[in-house]
Amino acid sequence: MAFVSWLFSHPLAAGTVAPDFTLADEQGRSVTLSALRGQEALLVWYPGDDTMICTKQLCAIRDSWGAFAGMAVFGVNSQGAGSHEKFVKKYDFPFPLLIDPGQTVGKLYHTHGLIVKRTVYLIGADGVIRYGKRGKPSVEEILTHRQGGHGG
Repeated sequence: MAFVSWLFSHPLAAGTVAPDFTLADEQGRSVTLSALRGQEALLVWYPGDDTMICTKQLCAIRDSWGAFAGMAVFGVNSQGAGSHEKFVKKYDFPFPLLIDPGQTVGKLYHTHGLIVKRTVYLIGADGVIRYGKRGKPSVEEILTHRQGGHGG
């Protein structure tokens, strides 16, 4: 039954308080979600560093970086610091990649499984999820859910 539950789980719903966490990024710096209150946060869970769809997804955010001004943006998966660091450098990402060992935080966000489920969450400055979607939503779709009319 546990096998089936991860397969058919849905993202956390808009209006849900985002579960707090502390994870290290590729440089070993700790990131705590609750410490980011007062600014929006974008969490992009993706299966693998330097794979085709993951690269396209994160490069789309990089290429629209100005539209994410004032937002804390993070890629997240369970790969290690070395893999993340190479991926960041290769594609010149302006945002850190967080390491989720054992998909512990992924379980809280319903992204865990045999591979990480590609899921995007936009969290408001108040710590409440404004948008959660599986797959590779467009930058425009993500930004329409920003607070204060920043979206397109």
